Amino acid sequence: MDLLSRNQKVGLIVSRIVALLSSARSPLQREECASALTASAGASTWATHVWTAEQAALGWTGVGVPGVARSGGVLAALDGRFFNREELPPAESDAARLIALYQQHGLDKALARINGDFAFVLHDPERRLLHAGRDRLGLKPLYWARTASGIAIASRPRALLALPGVEHAPDRAFVARYAACHYRVFDNPVERSAYAGIAQVPAATVITLDAGGSARSNRWWNLQDLPDQTAPEEQLAEQYRELLIDAVRRRFAGTTMPAFTLSGGLDSSSVLSCAAMAAGTPQIAYSSVYADPTYDESADIAPMLEGRVSEWRPIPIGNDIDVAGWVSRMVAANDEPVATATWLSHFVLCEQVAREGRGALFGGLGGDELNAGEYEYFFFHFADLQAAGAHADLDHEIDCWARHHDHPIWRKNHGTAMEGIARLIDPVQPGRIRTDLIRLHRYWPTLSPDWYRLEGYEPVLDHPFRSALKNRTYQDLFRETAPCCLRAEDRHTTHFGLERLDPFFDYRLLEFMFRIPGRYKIRDGITKRLLRSAMRGILPEETRLRIKKTGWNAPAHVWFTGRGLTLVQDLVSSRTFRERGVYEVSAVQKLIADHIAALADPSPRENHMMFLWQLVNLEVWMASL
Repeated sequence: MDLLSRNQKVGLIVSRIVALLSSARSPLQREECASALTASAGASTWATHVWTAEQAALGWTGVGVPGVARSGGVLAALDGRFFNREELPPAESDAARLIALYQQHGLDKALARINGDFAFVLHDPERRLLHAGRDRLGLKPLYWARTASGIAIASRPRALLALPGVEHAPDRAFVARYAACHYRVFDNPVERSAYAGIAQVPAATVITLDAGGSARSNRWWNLQDLPDQTAPEEQLAEQYRELLIDAVRRRFAGTTMPAFTLSGGLDSSSVLSCAAMAAGTPQIAYSSVYADPTYDESADIAPMLEGRVSEWRPIPIGNDIDVAGWVSRMVAANDEPVATATWLSHFVLCEQVAREGRGALFGGLGGDELNAGEYEYFFFHFADLQAAGAHADLDHEIDCWARHHDHPIWRKNHGTAMEGIARLIDPVQPGRIRTDLIRLHRYWPTLSPDWYRLEGYEPVLDHPFRSALKNRTYQDLFRETAPCCLRAEDRHTTHFGLERLDPFFDYRLLEFMFRIPGRYKIRDGITKRLLRSAMRGILPEETRLRIKKTGWNAPAHVWFTGRGLTLVQDLVSSRTFRERGVYEVSAVQKLIADHIAALADPSPRENHMMFLWQLVNLEVWMASL
């Protein structure tokens, strides 16, 4: 049966949740919960629902079917939605379905039956426990803190900061990582947030809290190191195709006025094309386009516009943008500094999508991780070949890598391949990955030791697999590239009243792709091989076979010229900047001078746009505290 007809439209789903648990019944619980919900919604005039029990109050605010329910004394509030309702108990809301599953199976088994993007709180009065959890990939955020009267849980820090007793000070370790490290480690450790008094619930984790204030953490889902698939590539591609189309179809079925982000790459193009095929009609697409040609993908997008796109809405972003104004708005919507300059483009795009009356925004996040699309993944694939003793294949892959992807700054040859393997892979334990210390330490000299000492800081690395490529992918999904991106995407879409949908993060796709051999992801120096095979006949051939990868990035190098550069210079020379004490001012001034020189140099040379982006965001955020 076609899911487009089987799953009824549920309307716009944009929401946030709050829950309070006290050691005794408090007459202020309802008011405090409502106040936190108002703070969570920001300027939005959303509906609010607060339900109370003897020691708990659970609240939901949003647009669409209210995500609160009560059954048999059990209360639940849910942010997000389920995509496999036909497999779950019939109920008036997903919150009610969660309670029914919990009562029938217990919490872990209940969650295992759900395919969805969600965060939830569930109060069991008989056991006097409050459970707070997130979906497998953490697409919906969730935080918790100790308050003056107990414990609180919320979808965003702003809601918790509105409650008495929650510390507003920034977490000094987070500030240090954000100021002087690469964006990959902002969320490492994943249990922390940007605020000293607020903890984060990690993905696929339930925090169980009691009225006495104790907290117990349980990871309810894990990817297992199972044997690689042995079926022929053609058969695996067909399975992949069916899974991706189904993931898109299930999400599309519950949306109102959907729109799609579209770049020149495979991931967003695959999602849009699968939706057009499932719906039987072309879809509306939005793209950030740039005056600076470095990261503009207009020409690469062009093949997608025939037959798959009903209307293409390019969102132009110039070179001389108001960096201060946009960053101020973004930080207010995010409750924290934003990871990379790319998200400014996303924020601008979301505002336009909402202004034109769309209700949901599909994206291609997750495609790079699942399909080994990041350039860095080549090193880990090489390491797996080396560990397997496949020396001829290794030499062939390095030769193809150099031929397809050489760059005047980031050279590709046998020497750089071997250096990368030695730097990123443990030679004693094959498959065990290492932190890129060159990248990690690059900006450490800019951090004042009086603020925080990063010496000795080592990001947590997980090694659940025997394959280096799989371990690197796992690290990106749960600790590095995905968490900060998912959070920014969620904040932006919700801020503008849009539902966010990323089909590549369907857990069935993850479980499938973690059993795919590396040779089906990278071969002949070309990434995303299995996805390319799966999308034969769905994507335009020019898009499907394109080897060049521009990468989802933004021309922040030119944003930090002109008034953007003046903004940075004025910040760094200000008394407030010096007295805040985060940075070594002289070291920052040297980097600014080097950035100016790099942009003026006619030969290719690295600049410091990422560092300057982080500096401006951090200053704007800390000034708002």
